Amino acid sequence: MNPTIKDVAKLAGVSFKTVSRVINNEVTVKEASRSKVWKAIKQLNYHPNLSARHLRGAPSSIAFIYDNPNSSYIIEMQEGILEQCREKGFELVIHPCDSSSPTILDELLNVIVRSGVGGLILAPPLSEMPHVIARLNEGDIKHVRIVSGSAPPDTLSPCVNIDDRAAAFQITQHLINQGRRSIGFLGGDLAHASSGKRQQGYEEALRANQLEVDEDLILPGHYSFDSGAERAKQLLERGKLPSAIFGCNDEIAAGAMFYAQNHGVAVPEQLAIAGFEDNPFSRHTWPRLTTSRQNNDAIAQRAAELMIAEISPGRYDIETETGNSFEPQLVIRDSTTRSSVNS
Repeated sequence: MNPTIKDVAKLAGVSFKTVSRVINNEVTVKEASRSKVWKAIKQLNYHPNLSARHLRGAPSSIAFIYDNPNSSYIIEMQEGILEQCREKGFELVIHPCDSSSPTILDELLNVIVRSGVGGLILAPPLSEMPHVIARLNEGDIKHVRIVSGSAPPDTLSPCVNIDDRAAAFQITQHLINQGRRSIGFLGGDLAHASSGKRQQGYEEALRANQLEVDEDLILPGHYSFDSGAERAKQLLERGKLPSAIFGCNDEIAAGAMFYAQNHGVAVPEQLAIAGFEDNPFSRHTWPRLTTSRQNNDAIAQRAAELMIAEISPGRYDIETETGNSFEPQLVIRDSTTRSSVNS
């Protein structure tokens, strides 16, 4: 038999009203009692709202869980998921979080319990954290992952894949085709698999053209404007200015361009700069950034389509083995060449 709220209360040594208050996130509950209740909920694998929803019928809402400071990425993802939700009559719960929090698993369980959603759409880096996926599977919590890669990393749950490696190869090859031989790489947060995949594509392109992978030109950092500017500063201060910079996203590339131009470096004459994702930063710089267009709206729609099909068996018939992979497309602008062929 499924555990009840009284079973949770008994195991935690509190009243069932206290359990209810914890589930509903009421601030009046003492932290010690709150901790006992969540421990009991996890131990018993208790999902009160899910049980209640099964009595009323199929779930009618899903949640989008993310940890990403890039506002344009989040807005595009939300819009894509919402489009599918509206089409199929579902509601959407938006939940930002800190993926590095030691209580992240409790937080995800809390979303399920309090909001009564049928499943979770996980964006990176949460979608790429094995212990999170394992815990969700243990609790039989439906979820869809958005991940970096040309194929699903495993068969644990449905995935939407973004081929960052192939797109990064294409960007680097474009820079090489423009006559750039010394190319710096400014990485993003290492918690995101996309940063490693983009670096992999960059290095593969260099090797394919018999160019050296110079570790001095590879600088790890964060997916932010300030990080791009800081690492451009490091390159200039070393007195070893490359002929091109590949920023792991557009914010990094825009930051690098800002610093370079403010210190007398002409873009693209002396230094070509390319980004990734085609977010507003790529169009608000001058010259505008060459980048790789990542169709976040389509990616999000597919993730939502998979999620809704997962929690509505037999209601929506979709092909789950194909159409789940996306490769960002090269967009050439003036930051790498004056002969712009695309905008």
